[in-house]
Amino acid sequence: MDHGNTTLPSTTEANSSQSPAAVSPIHLATVGLLFITLLVGVVGNGLYLWVLGLKMRRTVTTLWFLHLVSSSVLITLLIPFFAIYVLLGFHWVFGMALCKVLNTCISMLLFSSVFLLTLISLDRYILTHHPIWSQNYRTFCWAGKLAVDVWLVSFALSAPYLAFWETRMVEGGRIACINNYALSEDWNRAEMLDLGRQIHLAIFVIWFLLGFLLPFCTMVGCYSRVVLKMKEKRLVYSGKPFKVMVTAVVSFFLSWLPYHLYYGLKLYKDVPKSVTGAVVVIYTVMSCFNACFTPILYLFVGEKFKQVFRTSLLTLVKAAFVDEPESSVRESSVRNVSEH
Repeated sequence: MDHGNTTLPSTTEANSSQSPAAVSPIHLATVGLLFITLLVGVVGNGLYLWVLGLKMRRTVTTLWFLHLVSSSVLITLLIPFFAIYVLLGFHWVFGMALCKVLNTCISMLLFSSVFLLTLISLDRYILTHHPIWSQNYRTFCWAGKLAVDVWLVSFALSAPYLAFWETRMVEGGRIACINNYALSEDWNRAEMLDLGRQIHLAIFVIWFLLGFLLPFCTMVGCYSRVVLKMKEKRLVYSGKPFKVMVTAVVSFFLSWLPYHLYYGLKLYKDVPKSVTGAVVVIYTVMSCFNACFTPILYLFVGEKFKQVFRTSLLTLVKAAFVDEPESSVRESSVRNVSEH
């Protein structure tokens, strides 16, 4: 879907045969990756928030990314809970309430990051194809209302997890934080298992469509139209903000495709554990990269490395998110309309 946007590894549905003391090397490596993500994500995204929120002029573009980076910061702040869960051999010690709330928050943040990236793409399209409307109605207040709507819709789509997630005693005396899609105490009964699989399938389809396929198609369509418009008007639009948007879309695809592939495979019983294990490692690495390293990557887009290290953070972020290129596009488009 976080969604900028990222999610945490599937530690909440881990191998139930492990005892609390048994932690494999792959899980220790996962914990190490999570803590690196926490450190880099909080520091890097925190600096972005500081620059975007306090050091730059408030524009529609900076507002979009302020919310997007906020989503990434919130996700990274949840990492310690799940890292401890892994270190304890997948034994949940934080209680039923946090099991529900934390996983619901992850879902909400995923959707919000995905929807914000989609809004950014639509915003680029509107700027180039509807410059008059954009000049009259594309305001900071309008963007703020849309951002609030994104958070409300993301919460509405994630709210069912407040009912599905629960803690339950499993083999080895562990308490697991898991999904009970059937909402039944007798969830091992055949009828409940079938009902749970049907609900799981329905939720997966909704997540895949709203959290990946439709947003990705929208992003690709919008940026394709923007490029065609630039060629049609013979405008040179190689500014850094445009490259940042493209980088965001590519990182979105690479990060979330393994995530949805993993949860799609979980719908099938006969998939070898080696396959699902490999996929979960890939999506864990990519999700962590998307959560904390992608914002840092924005600074290097279109810049030489030596120039990056010689330039202040404020200057780099301004170069990445300032609205000047889009203003020039709008002015040129308005000028072309008036000439006709």
